[in-house]
Amino acid sequence: MKNIVVLVSGSGSNLQAIIDACATKHINGNIVAVISNKPDVYALKRAKNSHIPTHVINHKDYLSREAFDQVVAKQIDVYQPDLIVLAGYMRILTPEFVKHYAGKMLNIHPSLLPKYPGLHTHKRAIEAGDQEHGTTVHFVTEELDGGPIILQAKVPIFADDTEQDVIDRVLVQEHQIYPLVIKWFCDNRLSMQQGKAYLDNKEIPLSGYGED
Repeated sequence: MKNIVVLVSGSGSNLQAIIDACATKHINGNIVAVISNKPDVYALKRAKNSHIPTHVINHKDYLSREAFDQVVAKQIDVYQPDLIVLAGYMRILTPEFVKHYAGKMLNIHPSLLPKYPGLHTHKRAIEAGDQEHGTTVHFVTEELDGGPIILQAKVPIFADDTEQDVIDRVLVQEHQIYPLVIKWFCDNRLSMQQGKAYLDNKEIPLSGYGED
């Protein structure tokens, strides 16, 4: 069974999906800690409700991104995790932090990468007139939202959709695919080799895994 540390910044709906998947043994893993860069976020309550240790390391208490990341890494390493999961963690990571956890850190991003890295992805997709949007699970590398793609899920955008409509539709998919990818990792099926994602020792296409 793999040990997992989850980093959060907000409500933690993806965290809850992962907690639930671990509880039902869908994921052969155990969340050993949840770390937030913000106090009083709902994700911390979700963790405490499931008796998962929590830590708050407020980024506002540090003069530099490097100093903050060093403290976060020190706390993570106390738990010796096999996997670090970013679940709505709204921090740009330093190169040293990323290198330290190379091949064992996952992120989920609310767009069909490489489209719309960064923030406000749903609004940008609507304003661009896109007819579909989605979410992407990828390994974390030094390039912001640029690590090798593992799995994507697409959703439609309808003419009368609000931004919240699209957010809600994407979240439904996120709660399905993120636990699935974590399951693959915990089952020793998923890895990153030489900057590329592999599932069952087969290279995943640049656009992510898709069944034949």
